[in-house]
Amino acid sequence: MKVHSRRSFLTSIAGLSATAWLSSFWQLSAAEKGKAKITDIKTMMLQGPRTYTLVKVETDTGIFGVAEAYGSPGLGVREEIQGLKDLFIGEDPLQIDRLYTRYRYTDGSAHAQQRAMSGIEMALWDLSGKLLGVPTHTLLGGKFRDQVRLYDHDVPKNLFDKAVVKDWADKVKAKPSGISIHKFGVPRTNASNDIGYDPSNRLLSSKELRRLREGYENVREALGWEHDIMIGCHWDFDLRTSIDFAEAVAEIKPLWLEDPLTVPYSESWKRLVHMSPVPICTGENWMRRSDALPFIENSAVDIVHPDLRNSGGFLENKRLADLADLHALPVANHNTGSIINGMASINWAASIRDYLACETVFFDGGWMDDVIMHEEPLCKHGFVQVPSGPGLGIELNPEVVKAHLVNGEKWWG
Repeated sequence: MKVHSRRSFLTSIAGLSATAWLSSFWQLSAAEKGKAKITDIKTMMLQGPRTYTLVKVETDTGIFGVAEAYGSPGLGVREEIQGLKDLFIGEDPLQIDRLYTRYRYTDGSAHAQQRAMSGIEMALWDLSGKLLGVPTHTLLGGKFRDQVRLYDHDVPKNLFDKAVVKDWADKVKAKPSGISIHKFGVPRTNASNDIGYDPSNRLLSSKELRRLREGYENVREALGWEHDIMIGCHWDFDLRTSIDFAEAVAEIKPLWLEDPLTVPYSESWKRLVHMSPVPICTGENWMRRSDALPFIENSAVDIVHPDLRNSGGFLENKRLADLADLHALPVANHNTGSIINGMASINWAASIRDYLACETVFFDGGWMDDVIMHEEPLCKHGFVQVPSGPGLGIELNPEVVKAHLVNGEKWWG
């Protein structure tokens, strides 16, 4: 089979898979078609460690949907949402696929608009679930799990001091949330203490490779094997360095090495996956499933890792996961958003068969958890229970939200 024919075949099969689970949504929504019309789309900026762009789609029924688009870093996202708003007024909110496909650019030149559309799209799924009286994950084909595992960014201040690492590990193991997957960065040396260090190249010096191996071995020794480790590289390295780094940390068995190479697909990704003893993960900057396709088809990734706010929301990423499933590749979620995007990601993750874990910087009992109404802790034993209420199954707590709005912001504008 020729390459282009094979790609068309696989894409068609993935489309059929998506149609199969979408058919239940179409059947559920048929009786409600045309009964509700979109009347407004509003935004509200929440302030935490970053800013968070909350999106609200209102209808003439009084029922509304809420989700989150990208905040910081996300120049222009809010402005794009407001610029798109008039296109949606008067539309049937249940026509999600048509609305998303019709009103997003497809040439890859409008990243802010893609992020804006992602937030609107997820708010439409929340709204649709409320209009139909079922959870969003039901509309996405049903849930494969009742709870979703989280990973966090809780790391010691100094990987190279065993006492510091041991103290950190003891505290992590005692945290009420019980999160047991932790993502680490790559602490670098500098020119003052490493003659091999060059801030302009994409290499790790020999000294850095030795130190990093020792540092991560300290972490593994302190954590034991009941906790998992991930390493995020932020697109910093070249191919040979990525391979050397993967070999250096192989003995600690990280769940993955994330984003070692630059974002776009190249044959170097394929070579890295074939040569690395550690699973390779990427995907947070993909804008749509077409960005993921060459990675998946060319066996150039081990774990796909989209951010719902970047790459189209629920439906586009569900189709992306269908592509990954054809190649027996698991899925995880990048998520540096607020608790709103966290719970949206939990809904989506429930509907994905081969799912690993969702990133978070919250779900720790702090004020951000209280942005939504809840009685029990949101995260227990490292897992979040999949909501059972209509839509995303969440309700904002107005008092907490108002207390943490960006300076000068008002409740829904």
